[in-house]
Amino acid sequence: MSNETVVLRTEMPEAGAPRRGKVRDIYDLGEHLLLVATDRISAFDVVLPNGIPGKGRVLTQISIFWFRQMEDVIHNHIVATDVDDFPPALKKYRDILEGRSMLVRKARQLPVECIVRGYLSGSGWSEYRQSGVICGIRLPDGLVESSRLERPVFTPSTKAEEGHDINVSFEEVVATVGRHVAEKLRETSLRIYSKARDVAEIKGIIIADTKFEFGLDNDELILIDEILTPDSSRFWSVKDYRPGKSQDSFDKQIVRDYLLTLKWDKTSPGPVLPDEIVAKTVARYKEIMEILTK
Repeated sequence: MSNETVVLRTEMPEAGAPRRGKVRDIYDLGEHLLLVATDRISAFDVVLPNGIPGKGRVLTQISIFWFRQMEDVIHNHIVATDVDDFPPALKKYRDILEGRSMLVRKARQLPVECIVRGYLSGSGWSEYRQSGVICGIRLPDGLVESSRLERPVFTPSTKAEEGHDINVSFEEVVATVGRHVAEKLRETSLRIYSKARDVAEIKGIIIADTKFEFGLDNDELILIDEILTPDSSRFWSVKDYRPGKSQDSFDKQIVRDYLLTLKWDKTSPGPVLPDEIVAKTVARYKEIMEILTK
C-alpha cells in the first residue's frame, strides 16, 4: 500500500462550498475556478467508498504535461498550477492542494464530449461488430478488436440526464453547437490526438482513444477539464500490443475487473476495494505518469 494520505473530499471554507464531480472538487473563486483532483475513483458510474492514494496528483500532473504540449494547437484554461500563485487565503491548504490543483479560467462548457479513436476498442468495437459503423462513420470491413484505424475518427458523445455517455453523429453536434463550432471541435480534437499519439509512441505508449472537453471563454474556444489522463484515455503498451483481442490498459481496468467478480448490481453504494486491488491500481497510475511525463 502507498503511504500517501488519501484525499476523498476537500473542505476550504475560505473558498466556499465546492461543486463535487466524480473526481474533482470545483471551487468558484469569482474570476477563476479552482479545480482539485481528489483520490476518488468511480466505476460503472458509481463513486466507490475508498480511493486510490495519490491518484489526483497523477491526473493533475499528466494533464499539466499535455496542456503544455498542446499550447501551439489550442489555448487552455490554466492560470496557475503553483500554490504560491493561488489566492493568499488558500496557501494554508498547501498540503492538500500541492500537485493536485489548478487555478483556471472560467469558460462556458460545451455540451459535447469530443472522443477520438485511433484503435477499435470498447464501445466503438461493440458498435462496429453490430453494424460496421461508429457514430455514423462507416469503417472498412474485416477489422478486429484493437485494430489500428487508418485514420483516427471523431466520435462525439453527449451526457444523458443520469450521466451516461450517449454516442451521437456529427450532424447532431452541429444541431447542438452550430456548424462552425462543431467543425472546430472535430478539427482541433483530431489535431490534439495526432500530436499526442506521436509523442506517446516514442515513449512506448499507444493512445487507443481519448476524450476532450472544450469551453468558450468569451468567443475563444479553449481546452478545459483534464487531458490525456488514464481516466479519460485508453493507454496500451506498444511492446505488448496484439490486435485481435482486448489489451492490457494503464488505467482503472484492475478495479473494473475486480468488481465484475462480485455480485454487485452496479448501483450506489459501491463495494470497498481491498488493499491488494488499491495497491495494484496505485502502481498502474504512477507507472503511466512516469512513462509519459519523464
